[in-house]
Amino acid sequence: MIEVDHGEFADPWRGPKPMTEAPWIHETALVKHSRMGAWTAVGERCELISSDMLDYSYLVKDVEVFNAEVGKFANVASHVRINPTNHPMWRASLHHFTYRSVSHFLADDNDEEITSWRKQYRTVIGPDVWIGHGAIIMPGVSVGTGAIIGSGAVVTKDVADYTIVVGNPGRVIRRRVSEDVEAALKRIAWWDWDREQLKAAVSDFRRLDVAAFAAKYDNRYLV
Repeated sequence: MIEVDHGEFADPWRGPKPMTEAPWIHETALVKHSRMGAWTAVGERCELISSDMLDYSYLVKDVEVFNAEVGKFANVASHVRINPTNHPMWRASLHHFTYRSVSHFLADDNDEEITSWRKQYRTVIGPDVWIGHGAIIMPGVSVGTGAIIGSGAVVTKDVADYTIVVGNPGRVIRRRVSEDVEAALKRIAWWDWDREQLKAAVSDFRRLDVAAFAAKYDNRYLV
């Protein structure tokens, strides 16, 4: 993981994803106070603020991420919002002039209480998660390993591993895999493999369904 504060790589993201071992950031994206792992990519007009993106994860375009951990091999479609900031409902006003007072020329300092409060609610996205177009993952929510979030879903509660969530508010419609396959995939933990292991297994990722893959790579799993 390396510290990133601006887009060093300005090639337009068109056609095949321009993944490089160093983080790739589109020239129109904003990345501040964040860390990015190897083979990660941040697309057009995305914002990644105070967050960690782990290896191989990517944001397509028009994605906003704040105070979050985006796990390895996460697939984040366009117009997704991860951890939209809440407003202080207990105050007389919801408006940010009460805490971003300097920008409104109403005080000589800002109120760090709200900043600290927001940082308490970190959103965590597990490995191999797919978040569909326009989904919203609310503050403090955890999305489990291998889960799928449907397009347009609003996720207000934690999402279990290998489940599929859709709708507003988000609800589980079914499991993605059986419990036995889930247990096998977690033992295999392919998302932690090195590049040589991934290269050697590419043909199996392509040709085997998830149950067959689990059976091949986990000798404790029985089909």
